[in-house]
Amino acid sequence: MFLGIDVGTSGVKVVVTNADGDVIEQAVAPLTVSRPQPLWSEQDPADWWRATDEAVRSLTAERRAKVEAVGLSGQMHGATLLGENDAVLRPAILWNDGRSAAQCEELERREPRSRELTGNLIFPGFTAPKLLWVAEHEPEIFAAVRKVLLPKDYVRLLMTGGYATDQSDASGTSWLNVGKRAWSDEMLDATGLTTAHMPELFEGSEATGTLLPEIAKGWGMEEVPVAGGGGDNAAGAVGVGVTGQGDAFLSLGTSGVLFAAGDSFAPNPESGVHAFCHALPGRWHEMTVMLSAASCLDWAARMTGVHDAGEAVAGAERYGRLDSPLLFLPYLSGERTPHNDPHARGVLFGMDHDTGPEQVAQSVLEGVAMAFADGLSALDSASAVEQITVIGGGSRSAYWGRILAAALGRPLVYRRDAEVGPAYGAARLAQLCAGGNEASVLAPPPVVETVTPDPADVRLLAEKRKRFSALYAQTRDILPRGDD
Repeated sequence: MFLGIDVGTSGVKVVVTNADGDVIEQAVAPLTVSRPQPLWSEQDPADWWRATDEAVRSLTAERRAKVEAVGLSGQMHGATLLGENDAVLRPAILWNDGRSAAQCEELERREPRSRELTGNLIFPGFTAPKLLWVAEHEPEIFAAVRKVLLPKDYVRLLMTGGYATDQSDASGTSWLNVGKRAWSDEMLDATGLTTAHMPELFEGSEATGTLLPEIAKGWGMEEVPVAGGGGDNAAGAVGVGVTGQGDAFLSLGTSGVLFAAGDSFAPNPESGVHAFCHALPGRWHEMTVMLSAASCLDWAARMTGVHDAGEAVAGAERYGRLDSPLLFLPYLSGERTPHNDPHARGVLFGMDHDTGPEQVAQSVLEGVAMAFADGLSALDSASAVEQITVIGGGSRSAYWGRILAAALGRPLVYRRDAEVGPAYGAARLAQLCAGGNEASVLAPPPVVETVTPDPADVRLLAEKRKRFSALYAQTRDILPRGDD
């Protein structure tokens, strides 16, 4: 057996797989996000460990005892600041936190070669500008920082006692020279840090240590190796076999991601596309990110009084029409690709007296799909992508798949266990760490369903996307920009 642990934003998910790649058991423990001020998004690292421990212990004891290796994945970019004796100095600042826009500009001023060194723009969600914000606004905390870890790597520290991360997760810090797969002294210096503040770098399939004796005993496991793992998207790609040139997936989780794998480093920072290391040696990927995807359905459910997101989707499917004039901009947490605008906000436009919950849910599904289409247009490798695998919780909805396929103009492929997401990829990386054969471990899971674009739907959404883009341009100019 192999254990995959995904430290997500809304919960920690764990899965157990066997040598054939079958998901044998899974469990989830919930997490909450704190938003104490506008643009802020934080979590207590202690909650990650509590949820991880709870989820792992809920698995069947007999299966835990057979685990040969553990893999980790998790939400990217989160700044976990540790002082002496690994004390957590403040709540972790998360990937969807938008407070550090001014610090992004300051870092590019301090190191004019930042885009050349990292291959990426510096976004407010990335880790480095968060540390510069702490240095400016909480100098006593910054002075006490001894280590900076990403969320999954804080959990790793408590599991193994070691400071380690993988190349894919490190790519989202703005401290990694992504082409060289090494920490950038120049970018660290621009933030007032050194490599001594960083964890050791590993590939996703390499062992970073073993379970501490007390953790192994508490979990009823042997002191097995813990693989480097991957950032949530790279791990998700490993889970569905998106590892070679032209392979792509779309992730419908709290955030939304379009991910295209490649065999070489191909940065294009001006497009707002991320160029990161893959969780596998010698491979990279391009990625577009929208900060609110399936979470927009939760918002719609609350706003319209329906029970949950699933009921909202069911209502949209009953409505079943793509010709409504209603438009929804899904920028509830700002937006990354292609706008790089932490001040962007959600908009529901075109309502009348007859607008009801079903029409609102339909507009949300369409708005998220059109934002994904904006991301695909920004990918240099888009022309090589012939089909797109769907992963994440949103992959359960065939109706949303119809809308997404029409917006993207590509067939969508649904694979077995795709809804398990990054935790499944983490388990695969654990299997590689334990000596598994790469060709068989990384094979794509069987196809369950393929959704091809309907030409009539394509025409309707192409026309609606023009108004969608115009609406963002107009609201961008009138919304308050706030204090950075």
